[in-house]
Amino acid sequence: KEKGVPFCLTRDTISSAAEFISALKTTRQSGISHEELLAALTAKPAEFLGISANCGSLDAGKWANFIITDNRIGEDGFRVVEHWTKGDKVYESKPVFAKMVGTYNLVIEKIDYEVVIKEVTEKEIKATLKKKAENKELGVKIVRDADLIAVLIQTKDSVPALMYQLTGKITLNDGVWDGRGQNAQGEWVSWAAIKDRKSGAPKKSKLSETDSLVIPTLTHPNMAYGWDSLSSNKTFVITNAVVWTASDTGRLKRADVYVVDGKIKAIGTDMLLPSNVKRINASGKHLTPGLIDEHSHIALRGGVNEWAQASSAEVRMSDAVDPWNINIYRQLAGGVTTAQLLHGSANPIGGQSALIKLKWGQSAEEMLIDDAPKFIKFALGENVKRSNNHDPKGRFPLTRMGVEQSFADAFIRAKIYKTAPTPSSTKKGKKSTAETSESNERTDLELEAVKEILDGQRYITCHSYVQSEILMLMNLGDSLGFKVNTFTHILEGYKVSEEMKAHGANASTFSDWWAYKFEVNDAIPYNAALLTKAGINTAINSDDAEMGRRLNQEAAKSMKYGSLSEREALKLVTINPAKMLHLDHRIGSIEVGKDADLVNWSDNPLSVYALVEKTFIEGTAYFEASKTEAKQAAIQAERARLINKMLQDKSSAKKQPKGKKEEHKHCDTMLENYWEE
Repeated sequence: KEKGVPFCLTRDTISSAAEFISALKTTRQSGISHEELLAALTAKPAEFLGISANCGSLDAGKWANFIITDNRIGEDGFRVVEHWTKGDKVYESKPVFAKMVGTYNLVIEKIDYEVVIKEVTEKEIKATLKKKAENKELGVKIVRDADLIAVLIQTKDSVPALMYQLTGKITLNDGVWDGRGQNAQGEWVSWAAIKDRKSGAPKKSKLSETDSLVIPTLTHPNMAYGWDSLSSNKTFVITNAVVWTASDTGRLKRADVYVVDGKIKAIGTDMLLPSNVKRINASGKHLTPGLIDEHSHIALRGGVNEWAQASSAEVRMSDAVDPWNINIYRQLAGGVTTAQLLHGSANPIGGQSALIKLKWGQSAEEMLIDDAPKFIKFALGENVKRSNNHDPKGRFPLTRMGVEQSFADAFIRAKIYKTAPTPSSTKKGKKSTAETSESNERTDLELEAVKEILDGQRYITCHSYVQSEILMLMNLGDSLGFKVNTFTHILEGYKVSEEMKAHGANASTFSDWWAYKFEVNDAIPYNAALLTKAGINTAINSDDAEMGRRLNQEAAKSMKYGSLSEREALKLVTINPAKMLHLDHRIGSIEVGKDADLVNWSDNPLSVYALVEKTFIEGTAYFEASKTEAKQAAIQAERARLINKMLQDKSSAKKQPKGKKEEHKHCDTMLENYWEE
């Protein structure tokens, strides 16, 4: 609102109408006007949906869609009385009987009576009545039908005598009854009853004057560890650092890195720079490129598998990026700046990858890397043929032979699709109607993705373990005209390194995972080092939210298992995965012209004692350890405030807050709670 951004409100994720109305009241208390709140529920959504010509406001010529309420939206006493759609009444609320309870001053022929309504049900109204001047109790019977009322007044003698027969109308919100009736002599009289405000009459609606009226400081994202603001200054110099370039330059001692507008402008010592450039002293610290996780499943909404068919190539992980996932912040604290978010491994051909930079506080769209190369997930092994019986065995394939055939079928179908005439080509050739009807009349999103592989426009990252299947897919690719860009996991890669090198495949592996299922029993921690020494471009990946926080330590294990040098070990999580992702022209090393994705470490980055002090992405510091303590204090204060407000809440409708269990997704993760049903 304050920024002038058009917005609308929806009930999405809110389970009940009562909860939604309560949320509207809270929104109203934040300072938004009733007119703005009403527009956010009517005119604005109609405008967004492109249907404002027919609905969204009460204007001549538009559909007769409207509601009748007891009060204004977002205020006390709001209740929908009637709901009309295109001129038809589709809802009418039941009478609110409880509002009648209370004491009324009844005036008939200038005489005052006191009526006390004690209890109201749909069947009965319990009431007493007395003449005020004489304090004499009389007999009374009250009948109500919607907003109409009838009152019969008699004496309380042994043989009751009729005094008045009254009929009229109820106005509940104002606590007023009025109408006409007849006295004992049959003469017409006017009458009225007004509710005593002290006896429970509706209170005048007003907004709360508590601290809920104060709009809190919004963070980005608006949750724990969100940013109040990010510095817009992307020009600075980091001085006196030990710079691990991950390039042919190697490691530089006491070097400076000059960043201009988020790009690396210069690297060296004793450079002459403008006096007004911000300087970050990194004396005694270590500077590396941002770490790159080639295989991750963090920051995705829902499961990571669309598992119901053998090929789900049309699925896009970019549609499911969750910028509010706390693992983004956690991995920034481990120095990770870029990740490939992969589909799972339930299908031979899975979904399309999302390549993101972990820009905590930005939108999902802003996290996606502009003009990123296209990738897709393939899978082999136990997960694909569902050895663990995770789902009914009714879907092809169920064997490793079937997995191979699934790939062959998909690429053969894609070749046919690729060569089929398109609608435009048939028109140019002036083909007959019969010929045109057999042409490729529609876009097949699944086969489009597979066709892109054949055209060299999309790259394969393949979940793999066993050497026989790795060889199978490379041979199949050679015969059908496609290449496997990366074998991920590939824990038996050390057995087939020569064949991989001939095929041109990369290897993205774990450092020392082993024996978590049968097909990894031959895994060895020397795999990464052996593949590197065989000339295979090799990376260490996480496939796990927790492991993604310490990729530097996972890479360091290759120094123990295989005796890689420090420079080679760091490349496993920097320039090597950048090459796999075809992004090494932008990221992966500290070189002039590349994005300023940088990590400032307190110690040697391959040490278990090293802590990340700052993580930059394109020159913006998305993580600063020095600010963590203040963020944690703010989180603690906000938690205490919310708990205190819950304790003060006396309403009968208050709900006990429910904790949300965090789920770390992996290749074999299906829909949340799916297997518990």
